Amino acid sequence: MKIAYLSSSSTLPDSRHRRDDAFEHDYQVAELAPPLEKKKIGLVPIDWRLKTHVWTDYAAVVIGTTWDYCDHSAEFLQTLDDIEACRIPLFNSAAMVRWNSRKAYLQELAAKGVSTIPTLWLSSPTADELERAFDQLGSDTLVVKRQIGAGAVDQIRIKRGDDISDYPYDAMVQPFLSTIQTEGEYSFIMIDGEFSHALIKRAKSGDYRIQSLYGGQEEKVLPNESDVKTACGILGHLPEMPLYARVDMVRGTDGALWLMELELIEPYLYPVQADRLGEMFANALFRRLKL
Repeated sequence: MKIAYLSSSSTLPDSRHRRDDAFEHDYQVAELAPPLEKKKIGLVPIDWRLKTHVWTDYAAVVIGTTWDYCDHSAEFLQTLDDIEACRIPLFNSAAMVRWNSRKAYLQELAAKGVSTIPTLWLSSPTADELERAFDQLGSDTLVVKRQIGAGAVDQIRIKRGDDISDYPYDAMVQPFLSTIQTEGEYSFIMIDGEFSHALIKRAKSGDYRIQSLYGGQEEKVLPNESDVKTACGILGHLPEMPLYARVDMVRGTDGALWLMELELIEPYLYPVQADRLGEMFANALFRRLKL
């Protein structure tokens, strides 16, 4: 039995132009594949953009390291619809991916009581709109992000008094939280609703972006019961339980953890810091496929 593991061409080992962080693809496959092999299931990484795939050749499809999907979002969503049209189980589902692909989902979760970072949702904001955002959010430093984006691409940090330009994307504008530098960003890894492990990610000195591409580093942590309960509780607000999820949180001004992002599409699951991620993933997938 084979399961397709959707990847981008630049993360696959044979890529001629491999991403600098593609080693994370290698770590993740190395963690997930062996427990599946014990169950006679082969995990096959493939380039999701190739048009030659026959989806019915696979028992299921898992979205893996499709880290270029933001640049081809319509094509990506259509590919997921094509997979489900073939009645092939897809994880996570196309409906969940479509909902999660635009970060406005945070508005829905906030309306349900989830603590999130105060955010202005602006369509291609002008410099004047960004200038007004300082007063609207009560902060002298702001972070501007794409509503459809990943890996901090095109993300900027601006300060009051900076020479500010128009922002060419639908944006989410947030106050900069100093705890991202003083404490870091927490990630809680969940498999089928069950907590696997957690880590804290810290930016290199002078930066605030915690991704490895920008020099960020991470280490495993043992979170307290209250923080784990907060992170797990967020999944209870979803219409369906995802097979995998990464809950990214940062300490808010009230001392509690606030949701920064809920990653349900192609999150890196930090397998190096895990104890039993591969086993949990294989067992959950086995249950989902009723094997």
